[in-house]
Amino acid sequence: MPRRSFAEFACSLARSLDVIGDTWTPLILRDVFLGVDKFNDIARDLGVSRALLADRLEHLVREGVLGETVYHQRPRRVRYTLTDGGRELVPILVALTQWGDRWRSGGEAPLEFTHECGASLDAEVACGDCGRPLVAESIAARPGPGGRMAPGTVVIAERLTREGT
Repeated sequence: MPRRSFAEFACSLARSLDVIGDTWTPLILRDVFLGVDKFNDIARDLGVSRALLADRLEHLVREGVLGETVYHQRPRRVRYTLTDGGRELVPILVALTQWGDRWRSGGEAPLEFTHECGASLDAEVACGDCGRPLVAESIAARPGPGGRMAPGTVVIAERLTREGT
């Protein structure tokens, strides 16, 4: 069954999920970030079917999340690299991983991250202005310049419009 496209949704989260929202993509991106950057190595690491992996890698390259560097011409072999957009996803993947450590792994982290300062990393999403951590209770939404009533945001747009008046 083909995946539904969220391209027409007036929601950046939906559009992001169009690119990275399937089960395998975050794991592929994690592998490439950690240096597992060749097709056969990714397939072996994840145990994913070669056809599915080829499809996901092609999608990520087409969407500008991964780049390819040819290291052998015949047969054509590439290493996958994170683009700027792909590198920007790394802190999000680390935060998701650490959420899984807390809520799905009983606090036992299968993989630990460190920061360039040498400290063990505890990812935290913070306000870019005041620096305080973001928690659900500290966040509010309002219509943005790209907001419109469209599939995927009809009720949200109605509520935000009603609350803004």
